[in-house]
Amino acid sequence: MKFSVVTPSYNQGAYLERTLRSVHDQRGDFTIEHFVVDGGSTDDSVEILRRWTGKLTFVSEKDRGQSHALNKGLAQASGEVIVWLNSDDLLLPGALATVADFWRAHPETRWAHGRALIIDEHDREIRRPVTAYKNLLMRRWSYQLLLLENYLTQPAVFCTRELVTAAGGIDESRFFDMDYDLWLRFGLICPPRRIDADLAALRWIATCKTGGAFDQSLAAANATSRKYAARIGKPWLGAINHWWYAKRTAAIYRRLARRRGG
Repeated sequence: MKFSVVTPSYNQGAYLERTLRSVHDQRGDFTIEHFVVDGGSTDDSVEILRRWTGKLTFVSEKDRGQSHALNKGLAQASGEVIVWLNSDDLLLPGALATVADFWRAHPETRWAHGRALIIDEHDREIRRPVTAYKNLLMRRWSYQLLLLENYLTQPAVFCTRELVTAAGGIDESRFFDMDYDLWLRFGLICPPRRIDADLAALRWIATCKTGGAFDQSLAAANATSRKYAARIGKPWLGAINHWWYAKRTAAIYRRLARRRGG
């Protein structure tokens, strides 16, 4: 089995080495191709990437943002299974071996998700109640539930190249919720499978979109929920998303930010 790992990056030198190591320390009966699409970083990112020559393929040039970078990487992917790993997130030890074993046992799988931790800038686990809540929601798939709130954690989602193509790739008009939009398009095609394991770590810091601009991110997610809820003839689900997910989650995140001092 071959995995294609696609990593969009821009000025993430503080975390990039840890991300790369989390990929290339994976061991098992599989191969890895790793594409890092850098948007022309001005920090030490390119120097770091050069040190990994031979392990990965990278390009550093101005692009039209994260969504465009992702599509550039996806266009090169030749593996049976793809994972999108941002340049500050991590794959957990043994993650790819677990996913490979799952796919071999369930070869009809087109996309699957596992659990993910939330970590801070020092790789320490934080926001455990948020993680526990998301883990509870993901135990039983429901497209309507996904419309109510995005409970899938992006670096713990794996999919086939065929499904990415069938869904139309990443919507490059999206800045905040390109992952949620993609999951909802995947869900219209087929349900995911659940892998009962911790697979990844999502870094929560003030400079990331989710951590530093959660009001805008959640507002964008609500607009996406409304779009797909209307598509399946249940627009009221998007309205519930506004109050239950966007407003409630923003309030929770504000309280957590105050507790941590930012």
